[in-house]
Amino acid sequence: MRFEQLIREVKDFPKPGINFRDITPVLQNPTGFKEIIDSFTERYQGQNIQGIAGIESRGFLIAAPLAKELELPLLLIRKKGKLPFKTKSITYDLEYGTDSLEIHIDSAAKSDRIVLIDDLLATGGTLAAAAKLIENLGATVVELGVIIELVELNGRNKLNHLPVHSLCQV
Repeated sequence: MRFEQLIREVKDFPKPGINFRDITPVLQNPTGFKEIIDSFTERYQGQNIQGIAGIESRGFLIAAPLAKELELPLLLIRKKGKLPFKTKSITYDLEYGTDSLEIHIDSAAKSDRIVLIDDLLATGGTLAAAAKLIENLGATVVELGVIIELVELNGRNKLNHLPVHSLCQV
């Protein structure tokens, strides 16, 4: 069974008209979870990458085991006020309002090449902000890796031509 078959669609969540893609069944299936981590590991192994960044919270679930497999530092990108040390932050627009993300100022060096991981690419706003945050540290975002890309929402258009690798597109 391929991991894509385990992704659950939840209609009208978190609000009417949204079809949420739930990766929980994939994470609960050791074979499906391993398939995801192995796919990313194979892609990024030997690519002269200095760190794996994960976006709170589902991005952490993929970025952490990937960083372990590649023996690379894990960079945490969290919502404002969740990191205990000095941070850089960025505010970005949502469909209805704004949100903020932060990263520790010592997460990456200017010469670092970073892969940014999240579970889903939808409209691209969160990934674009997270990539900018890494770039504000002086590091380079090599690629954005996601499990699922919702193609109909054209999120790639918001990512300033950063390379995107999606394991599945729906």
